Amino acid sequence: MRVNWRYTPATRNTYAALYAACEQDGFFLEPTDRPLNDVTCYSLNSLNVRDLAPEMAEAGCITIAGGPHATACWRQVAGFADYVVVGEGEYLLPELLSRIRDGRAVNLPGVATRDGYIPPASNVVLDAFPPFSRMKGYVEISRGCPFSCSYCQTPRIFGTVMRHRSVAGIVKYASRYRDARFVSPNAFAYGSDGRQPRPHRLKELLSALRNNIYFGTFPSEVRPEFITEETLGLVTRYCANTAIQFGAQSGSDSVLQRISRGHCVEDVVKAVEMCTQVGLTPVVDIIVGFPFESDDDQQATADLIRWIARYGKIHAHPFLPLPGTPLGRTSPRPLSRDLSHLLGSLALRGKLTGSWRSLEIGFSHATAE
Repeated sequence: MRVNWRYTPATRNTYAALYAACEQDGFFLEPTDRPLNDVTCYSLNSLNVRDLAPEMAEAGCITIAGGPHATACWRQVAGFADYVVVGEGEYLLPELLSRIRDGRAVNLPGVATRDGYIPPASNVVLDAFPPFSRMKGYVEISRGCPFSCSYCQTPRIFGTVMRHRSVAGIVKYASRYRDARFVSPNAFAYGSDGRQPRPHRLKELLSALRNNIYFGTFPSEVRPEFITEETLGLVTRYCANTAIQFGAQSGSDSVLQRISRGHCVEDVVKAVEMCTQVGLTPVVDIIVGFPFESDDDQQATADLIRWIARYGKIHAHPFLPLPGTPLGRTSPRPLSRDLSHLLGSLALRGKLTGSWRSLEIGFSHATAE
């Protein structure tokens, strides 16, 4: 049975992880730009689903959908896909393919169809599956997040309990790269419950790696309150990156409280100051256009952005209402003229990256999807 993977650049790391998981069971996901026999697998997010849903509905083969959009909207996706993998796919996708190949009934918890859905009984143990094999990707070191930010799909897909790959497992796969980069919802939370850093566990990991380490920068950003003298000292001692990327999301404490962010603006200010003190450039993520922002909130965000630009850089994203989140059914608030002008001015000066106008550009590599 031939199994194909509908390749898109934005889902490359998902492809690498699922290729490795399926390969262990004798299935090889062949990349394709269209649905082909016998089975074609898709990873759907809130942006690509608009183009891929009609393609799947008309496909002349068995279609399997997964990814954040499929997880949040499995009923909708089951209307145009034969099978929907809800949540993590490392165990479910190979098992589903085995049942299809063998002609067995697919009454598999975690897989939705038009007939319904039964939730899976457990989560994936990261060390049970390689992060990649022949199709190389970043090394995923942690999953889950104890913070339930109201705009974010991560805790809704992977849960609120952090799971970590072992140091030995990380070193094994990182050794295949000269420059090692990692995937984590919060890199500085490695080895912890996700509420506060455990520097001795970070040191255990970083001291075991023997290549150029890029840690606390894309795609393994951190939270501002996890930036401490100890965590920054480990970066300057063991890592090659000259910047730290972390999420502020807003310059308004009232907005941060409403999105359940779990930190305040002062935490962001302290993080920026500590980074600059040790010679690391702070790169700060900001989301603009939250639906409940007032003029004063946007002005506070503009003030924070202007201050950060004196010491580091900003990565701007437009607010995107993601399904399955508390803000999934809301709409972005237009930006004030002053905030939009400030972002454009900083972009021209090379102090700001991303896009605050285009969802496709702004979220091409910067979300949980």
